[in-house]
Order: sequence, then structure tokens, then C-alpha cells
Amino acid sequence: MITPIQGFSKLSKDEKINWIASNYTHNTQQTKEVLKVYWNSDAKLQKLHDEFIENTITNYYLPLGIAPNFLINNKLYAVPMAIEESSVVAAASKAAKFWLTRGGFKTTILGTEKVGQVHFIFKGDEKKLESFFTAIKPVLFNDSDSITTSMKKRGGGITNIELRNKTEDLEHYYQLHCTFETLDAMGANFINSCLEQFAKTLKREALAYTDFSDKEKNIEVVMSILSNYVPNCVVRAEVSCTVEELSEGNTEDAQHLAEKIVQAVNIAKIEPYRAVTHNKGIMNGIDAVILATGNDFRAIEAGVHAYASRNGKYSSLTNASVDNGVFKFWLDVPLALGTVGGLTNLHPLVKTALEILQKPSATELMQIVAATGLAQNFAAVRSLVTTGIQEGHMKMHLLNILNQLGATDSEKKTLTAHFKTNTVTHSAVVTAYNNLKND
Repeated sequence: MITPIQGFSKLSKDEKINWIASNYTHNTQQTKEVLKVYWNSDAKLQKLHDEFIENTITNYYLPLGIAPNFLINNKLYAVPMAIEESSVVAAASKAAKFWLTRGGFKTTILGTEKVGQVHFIFKGDEKKLESFFTAIKPVLFNDSDSITTSMKKRGGGITNIELRNKTEDLEHYYQLHCTFETLDAMGANFINSCLEQFAKTLKREALAYTDFSDKEKNIEVVMSILSNYVPNCVVRAEVSCTVEELSEGNTEDAQHLAEKIVQAVNIAKIEPYRAVTHNKGIMNGIDAVILATGNDFRAIEAGVHAYASRNGKYSSLTNASVDNGVFKFWLDVPLALGTVGGLTNLHPLVKTALEILQKPSATELMQIVAATGLAQNFAAVRSLVTTGIQEGHMKMHLLNILNQLGATDSEKKTLTAHFKTNTVTHSAVVTAYNNLKND
């Protein structure tokens, strides 16, 4: 029976591995070897990785690929993507190449506002609270000057603070709803520091406010925290071409293809079961670039899916239309990203990825990420309404299956050639592999 351990964080990395391998795995030695083989041979670099998080035992890395030929606002990019899923990089690359000769991706920043809130309980007269807030609003700004000075010098800072009454949803619940401009920083630490200062000011000023009763003076701050829902930090990415350009076939085929793509998007707009998978495809592209550039994909995922539900029903993030012979495909997506601070200054591969992207600003990175998500969705929807998703996906998955089977390089070459003209399924690959071994 395994017993709880005290002081695990104080153990050396080797001691942590020994304890994990001995208590939780069947093959202790093999586990130790697997964990240690992923250590970086550069001790300085490994120490850097060890200090990113707590209780590190090894590195867990994803493939870093490149999707070339992204023409975004007439500027050509090669987009780094960190992801393990087969066919994602291939699909993004294929879509980028397709739109390269059709004007590329056009992107527009619709807003860069970020949000944080002080959540508090007030048991008293709402009108008196409103008067109190009006009186202390300048004080809230002034008390945060030491935090905001450097951000304001760069053109950012606190853009607004407002009092919101949420008592219809939860008894006695109010909030300070605060908005920020954080420029090239994602800004989480900056925002949270401002919010915590607002909370201190709120409580201090309430105790001194003479119009409050003793009960009203005791404002209870529940928490102060940024929000990952940023519906006003949004970028639009779009592509368009004539219907004839949509297909290499004849005009009739192109018109039918355009109409099917529009129908597929319309289905995702009204059917949540489809919309979730539809948007997951968009996030395949978005998350891969966010990971490669050291941003927080979990925050982005949470905010994006909330945005997809903003009208009361979960729906497609992309839109499509055919008007006057022109096919248009576009995406509005909230993306709170940074290109300074956090891992962007620490992780060597993140630095390299940002260099490959020509050292973008936060707003430029928003546009690159949105274009990649749109490309991914276009490739997926186009496949779905034509050949089906499995044909391309399974061909890309072929090497994974062959690696699981232990195929040699020579066997991989032979079987890859075989499946260029045959349908790839797991059972078909196993059968072909066994036949090859038995020949």
C-alpha cells in the first residue's frame, strides 16, 4: 500500500523520480530511463526548464512544425505550430497555400480591451454605494499609480472602473468591473496587482465614509482577479475569392462547393453538437500557435468558448457567405496575447518562434493566430463537404500506426507507397504490415 509522502517538493529530482517509479509504476528501471532520456543535455537549459514549474521530473515536449506561405495583410509568414495531432500542420499549410494566390488573409483588430473584477458583498443601501463609488473612483486610480506608471508611459494602463450591481443574480453581490490596455504584454500580473490595490482602497475608504452605517462600512471583498473572458479584445480574419476560384473544377462544381461550405457553417451556427467540434478544429490551429509562442492556451480556450456562447447558445465562430459570385469566409475571435513577459523572455524555443514570426507585437500576433485558426477551419470544412475528413487525416496518421507496430524505415517506405492508392484504416495498416512481414 502506498503511503502519503511528506516534503516531496524538497527532494532532489533524482529522489522524486525514484519515489514515483518505485511506488507508482510496474517497471521501476524502465520508468527511470524514460524520464531521464528526456532531460536536456545542456545542464543550464535543463535548470531553466526545471524552474518553470514545481516538482519537475523531466521535460514533456511536443513536435514543433512550420506552416509556410501564410500571406496576412500582404506580409508573408511561416507560422510555428506546437501540436501532437496528425494533419493539423498539413491542413493549415494547405489552406495557406490555397489562399496565397487568392489575396491571402485580411485581418483587423476590433479591440484590445482586457478585463478584471473586484467581487464584493455589500449589505446596505444601493444608492449610498453608488454615491460612495463616485466619490472614491479618482482615489482608485490614484492609489494604483505606482503600479501603472511604467505601463502608462508605454501608452497603456487602466481604461475604466465601473460599479456593477449583480444583486438580482446573487444577494448582496456587487463588483468593480475594470478594463485595461496592456499593449504587448498579456498583462495578467499587472491587472491582478491593480485589482488587489482597488480592493484595499475599497475597504479602507468604506470604513471612513461617513454616509455609511457601521454595517455598510464592512464591505467584504470576496476576490480580486482578472477575467479570461475578453469580448472586447477581438480580431477578425477573413478570406474571399470569386466562386470560380474556389474550385479548380468547372463553375458549376465551384458554386456547389461554395454553397455546401456555407451550409456546413450554418449548421454549426444552430447545432451545438456540431459547433463544438467545428470550433475545436479552429482551436487546433489557434492553440498550436499559442503554445509555440509561450502564451496561455487554457485561458484562450476558456475565453473563446465563452465568446461562442455570448448570444445564449453555443455556436460557430466562423461565418461564410456567397454574394454576387463572391465567396467569403471569416472569423471573429477574442485573443488576449502577449509577446513580452512570461515565457516569451525565458523559453529559448518561444524566443525562436517569435523571431520566425518576425518579432510581432501583441496585436500582430493576434492577427497571425486568428488567420491560422481560420485556415484550419477552412481546410476542415472543405474536406468534410468533399472527400470527408478521414481520408486526409488517416494518411497523416499512417506513420503513427506504423511506429506503434515497430515498422522499420524500409517497411514504412513500402507501406506509405501502398497507401497512396489505398484507404487508410487501422485494421488495413495492420493487415498490410503483417502481410509485408510474412512475404
